[in-house]
Amino acid sequence: MGWNIKKLPVMENGVDFFVDTNVLIYAMEGHRSIADMLLCSPGISVISEIELLGKKGITQYEINDIRNLLNGFEIVDLNDIIKEIAISIKQKYSIKTFDAIIAATAKAFNLPLVTADKDFKKIADVDIVLLNL
Repeated sequence: MGWNIKKLPVMENGVDFFVDTNVLIYAMEGHRSIADMLLCSPGISVISEIELLGKKGITQYEINDIRNLLNGFEIVDLNDIIKEIAISIKQKYSIKTFDAIIAATAKAFNLPLVTADKDFKKIADVDIVLLNL
C-alpha cells in the first residue's frame, strides 16, 4: 500500500487487538464469551465510540453503561496515518466509510481486528478475526 510503515504508531498500553463496534454491542447484550474477551481491554477506534453513543434516542442510563464499558479501553482518534490507510481501503474494497476507518485503525497498529461483520473478510490488508455468533 502507499503508507509509510516507519511512521505507523505503536500501542503503549499493551493492546493486542482491536474490536469492531458490533463486538461491543454483543458484549452489552450479554454474550458472555465476548464479555470475557473484552477483559483484555482491546483497542477501539473513536468511530466505535461515536457509533455507540450517537444512537438516536439514547438514554442517560445507556450513555453511562457505554462509558463504563469503554472506560479503560485504548480509544484511538483519527489521525493522518489512519486517514490515508482508510482512503486506500475504501478505494480498494468499496466498504462503508466507518468500517474503512475501523479497519485502518487496526492496520495502522499492525494488530488484528475482531468483528462479527463478514464484510470485513474481503479486506486482505488487515488481519481479520471473524467471530461466528
